[in-house]
Amino acid sequence: MRQITFAPVFREWQRLARGALSSGLAPDEVVWEELHGDQPSLGMFEEAEPGIASPASAFRVPRDFVEMAQRVACHRAAERWSLLYRLLWRLTHGESHLMKIAVDPVVHALQRMDKAIRHDVHKMRAFVRFRAVAHQDQTWYVAWFEPEHHIVEFNAPFFRDRFASMHWSILTPHRCVHWDGAHLTFTVGVPKSEAPTEDAVETLWLGYYGSIFNPARVKTRAMEAEMPKRYWKNLPEAALIPSLLREAPHRVEQMIHHSQQKSAEDYSPAPVPETHSLTTLREAASICTACPLYKNATQTVFGEGPRNAEIVFVGEQPGDQEDLAGHPFIGPAGQLLNRALEEVGIDRKLAYVTNAVKHFKWEPRGKRRLHAKPNSREIIACKPWLMAELAAIHPRVLVLLGGTAAQSVLGSKVRVLRDRGQLMHSEYCQQTMVTVHPSSLLRAPDEESRQQGYADFVKDLRIAADLLSKGNPH
Repeated sequence: MRQITFAPVFREWQRLARGALSSGLAPDEVVWEELHGDQPSLGMFEEAEPGIASPASAFRVPRDFVEMAQRVACHRAAERWSLLYRLLWRLTHGESHLMKIAVDPVVHALQRMDKAIRHDVHKMRAFVRFRAVAHQDQTWYVAWFEPEHHIVEFNAPFFRDRFASMHWSILTPHRCVHWDGAHLTFTVGVPKSEAPTEDAVETLWLGYYGSIFNPARVKTRAMEAEMPKRYWKNLPEAALIPSLLREAPHRVEQMIHHSQQKSAEDYSPAPVPETHSLTTLREAASICTACPLYKNATQTVFGEGPRNAEIVFVGEQPGDQEDLAGHPFIGPAGQLLNRALEEVGIDRKLAYVTNAVKHFKWEPRGKRRLHAKPNSREIIACKPWLMAELAAIHPRVLVLLGGTAAQSVLGSKVRVLRDRGQLMHSEYCQQTMVTVHPSSLLRAPDEESRQQGYADFVKDLRIAADLLSKGNPH
């Protein structure tokens, strides 16, 4: 057994590993003993392409081993050196494809170390925050970071290239790196007290961070997975996060409320008439230009049905056939709706059918026009027309077909699959319910799914039919 005592830097281990290979020392015959805990330095084995002769002092090793070894050398685990030598020995003694065998215990252990280094490197790049300080009549930017592994030297070229025009230092407990605009230098670690705690631009940064924080996109678990709380203490913006998270629901409600205040009048020269005449509303809507959809649609497709209808069905938007004919729900989805209504005993001629959006939104596919989902801007622009229809009819039962209709009437909190078939109160009808849009049944992947989806759809409509049969007052 031979003990090799060495400074735990990559180049030193590389030199000694070459000597051990040349001497024929098997992994079990070598004990790697670290001399002290200095920061690993970068280096690499000489690489030789297959079939190309290399010097006697060099060894043929796969490129992916070279790249992984440089990273694993930054790990804190003392056994990294013996594991690297064991893998190197096997790669140079007949197992040249060993790196591809992830279930091998040695390969697996080194890959776990490699993954830890990659993670630590990424976190350092994401969470270093510089603060400006005066140093020798210059502005010097200083940051504090606490890496889990010896990654400072490995990561230094990234910061050099990213902040080449600045003079900066990154301080850590075990190793510090400095860039003076021309050279990288490294010094021993320092305590956190050596790092600045604030600077003149921090208030601006915090104001900017707070302004770009989007409460509608907050996913707390995902945020904490990407930015673990142990890094928060070194991030100036971390102080804002708890209050921003507490305020997020209220800010989202304000955003929704503000957006819902917008109407067709905000965008269109054709105001919604204050009338309960469906004929007058239909004529006014025919020249609506509240959103860009009118430019590519054939015509406005307004709702149809009797003024005294006890039940109203609201869909998403007209389809290709509806756009050409000018009547709602006459295409495949409309035919499926008619079939279901007949099955539950609702006379389509006595119902009022309409859509949340009155123009056909589509994308070209060759000679075909394919449906495109309307966005919130287009839904908001059309909402006054739908509200005017509902106010004119004042139905006893309101059935919202699909997410767009539900969003337009009940807001963003409603979920079709979660809330379908349940009675809810809306501003326009005390007996409001949500179900799927019949077009979703046509998109089912197989016949069994279509049949089950249709059965569930009929079950929902039967609830609406039962409400009508009870003769409840408005």
